[in-house]
Amino acid sequence: MSAPAASTSDGAPGRPLVVAQGLTKRFGDFTAVDGIDFEVRTGEAFGFLGPNGAGKSSTMRMVGCVSPITAGTLRLFDLDPRVDGARIRARLGVVPQQDSLDEELTLRENLIVYARYFDIPRAVAGRKAMELLEFAQLAERADDRVEPLSGGMKRRLTIARSLVNDPELLLLDEPTTGLDPQARHLVWDRLYRLKQRGVSLVLTTHYMDEAEQLCDRLVVMDGGRIVAEGSPLSLIQRYSTREVVEMRMAPGENEAAAEKVADLAERVEALPDRVLLYADDGDLAAAEVHRHGLAPQSVLVRRSTLEDVFLRLTGRTLVD
Repeated sequence: MSAPAASTSDGAPGRPLVVAQGLTKRFGDFTAVDGIDFEVRTGEAFGFLGPNGAGKSSTMRMVGCVSPITAGTLRLFDLDPRVDGARIRARLGVVPQQDSLDEELTLRENLIVYARYFDIPRAVAGRKAMELLEFAQLAERADDRVEPLSGGMKRRLTIARSLVNDPELLLLDEPTTGLDPQARHLVWDRLYRLKQRGVSLVLTTHYMDEAEQLCDRLVVMDGGRIVAEGSPLSLIQRYSTREVVEMRMAPGENEAAAEKVADLAERVEALPDRVLLYADDGDLAAAEVHRHGLAPQSVLVRRSTLEDVFLRLTGRTLVD
């Protein structure tokens, strides 16, 4: 059984559900979110992509009406979080970064107890709990305690719990962090099905493949600011090339090799373990490498990805 469809009371698909202008969050002298503008439309999956500390979670907490804004404006469902927080939260589903399940209760009990927070009658909550456990592929574990579940199962249960109030907008903070590949793909499948049924999604992630898989549009954040916005494909077209050549040289030869092939690509990057050539025709660039007198240990031609865009915009250096 699938999850119930979301309400469409806010009008036709594409109408803004969330509108932020100059949105700012400060903690003392530290500015976590620095005057950003964005909007989330009905029926889309919108992502915040960025390194740790970029301001993604601070933004999500303001959108979720659990952290007051410092400056700027924010409206959800054409309501003001400063005065309409309770009304907004009633229409939201929230999947926090850390699961906050009651591990002493069964899966079914977790959903029923959470449903009672929304004044859903117990009989209705019981039926809804089973519908959502079916949707999350957890129905056979309904009467098991949460504690022994795998991380992927707990994540799916947290997503099921977030749907008990039939939310129009689902907020997901790092939805698949720590999950193995199989569990991640199952979560992606459940989220895709929700979007098909009209639930709008807002998620934060630092996984490039997740952003490409799930997001219709996204913003790249760095240092509390938005540095790029668009669909995954449009961002790749704007900030990278069609293909990338990965060339591995003998130790210590990368810098010299990069200088020799600088004329073969739009951009050449020498890394400690390889040289990257950003070119529209990767096979042609790879063939020219040998004509330039180089003998790489290996050469790989691949399509450009969102990770290439991300690293170009935010850099390769870790910032604590």
